[in-house]
Amino acid sequence: MRLMAFDYGTKRIGIAVSDPLQIIATALDTVHPEKVWDFLKSYLETEQIETFVVGQPLQTDGTASESAQHVVGFIRRLKRTYPTIPVAEVDERFTSKIASAAIAQSGIKKHKKRDKGLIDTISATLILQTYMDTQKY
Repeated sequence: MRLMAFDYGTKRIGIAVSDPLQIIATALDTVHPEKVWDFLKSYLETEQIETFVVGQPLQTDGTASESAQHVVGFIRRLKRTYPTIPVAEVDERFTSKIASAAIAQSGIKKHKKRDKGLIDTISATLILQTYMDTQKY
């Protein structure tokens, strides 16, 4: 079964999934928060998810950021909508900066580098890879 990660934002949600063996995290899509529930319903009709992984927005000192309340609401609805799928939380500090740096070094064309949706899906991929790396040991 796959894992699915979310980089939650009030304008966009970056989504990543693992392969069925949970070895590789791959960027899946970016969706508007209002459309994420339809997206999930459709995705779950063909794929099984073992765990949802949600990036927890923290300040550099480890305290909750301003956007943390939105993530709490998202997690609450995930748990209510899909009660059989556990939700794990992962510190997402610096994932957007790491994603931006990776894009800058990737050779992607300049206009694509500014695509915030791309940053969000790569951030979700980093969140998922972090989670998978911590589960292996």
